Amino acid sequence: MDSPYPSSWYLAGEFVISAGSVLFRRSPEDPEKLQICLIYQRAKKEWLLPKGRKDCGESVELTAIRETYEETGYPCELLPCLMPTRAPEVGVNVKDAYRETRCTEPITISVRNQGDKGAKMTWWYISIIKGDGKKVEGTQMGSENFESEFIDADEALSRLTFKGDQAVAAQALAIVRKTLALDAAAASSSR
Repeated sequence: MDSPYPSSWYLAGEFVISAGSVLFRRSPEDPEKLQICLIYQRAKKEWLLPKGRKDCGESVELTAIRETYEETGYPCELLPCLMPTRAPEVGVNVKDAYRETRCTEPITISVRNQGDKGAKMTWWYISIIKGDGKKVEGTQMGSENFESEFIDADEALSRLTFKGDQAVAAQALAIVRKTLALDAAAASSSR
């Protein structure tokens, strides 16, 4: 018997798993403003979000952080944000349901059908600068040729070349702004 829900199946060798993140920091000039780090692919003249393929044995979360660091040069970590999820709490067996919680789950997954090459699945996360925020040179792989730049968040959305990247960044920005607003409200009420 077939499932009543439409499904696509890809066997090993017919898909690639990748991950990336929308990397945020507060503007050094105005800490009230957020910036997003974009990468510029020189050869194709494209503005992109950092992402790349998962290595064997690597978690998807680690892939997102590693690829973001490699392509931008900025050490980063996943940012716990208040976001919608259907993932249950650790060790809790509950009915599948939508809820909002502070977590570091993916904010979206894109699946690209690549014809004879199968499918490319990309898990997208929200990350933030880690440590002193200094850029490290020489982190890109030999085949990569990116420039990375932090840009005002609203401007970054329009600068991205592809609509898919624009949608991912817009969703991340909305989640981060909502989380920061709630954190600010909680901090002011506790004073």
